Amino acid sequence: MKLHGYWRSSASWRVRIALAHKGLAYEYVPVHLVRGGGEQHSEAHRAKNPMAQVPVLELDDGTMLSQSLAIIEWLEETHPTPPLLPKDPVARARARQLAEMVNAGIQPLQNIGVQQHLVSLGLGVDEKAWTVHWIRRGLGALEAVAKNTAGRFCVGDAVSVADACLVPQLYGARRFAIDVADYPTLARIEEACAALPAFAAAHADRQPDAVPA
Repeated sequence: MKLHGYWRSSASWRVRIALAHKGLAYEYVPVHLVRGGGEQHSEAHRAKNPMAQVPVLELDDGTMLSQSLAIIEWLEETHPTPPLLPKDPVARARARQLAEMVNAGIQPLQNIGVQQHLVSLGLGVDEKAWTVHWIRRGLGALEAVAKNTAGRFCVGDAVSVADACLVPQLYGARRFAIDVADYPTLARIEEACAALPAFAAAHADRQPDAVPA
């Protein structure tokens, strides 16, 4: 398999966590989201994903899968052990709920395409203030839900797709000078995840295309 992604893309990061959690080998293919106007907009990448986004998981037979949660669901169905979704139906729904709160409720509003478009409109919108607003709003809601679902991790004591979404989002929050300590449940879960080899291997700063701080 090949994973076409970007080191700091939270969506790519989720998939890296899932692949590492399941012990699956893959070739990493960097797609720079800024250089030259963004390599995701190239004809070659659009042929893989018409949305011009990362990640794209290229399977051995040439099949291209995009959208991080769809990729993770495919991984769960084809490589179910170790799982990223709880067996209990309610716990499974909670894991998906928390994942979607990040995937649909926070990340799309903070991504580089949205920030660039806000600037291009010429309306004087402060794109950083916009991003901080939506991240804080989303993390506040995530904290409220996680208080009632968390054990060691977001849903009980086993890693789930919710944790794979949470960790990259908190990294993103810090990039905008948001104090993660304001969300103690989430910060505690992040710390537990950081101790796991899969999360360490998937960390943005450890990717071959990472830019040194």
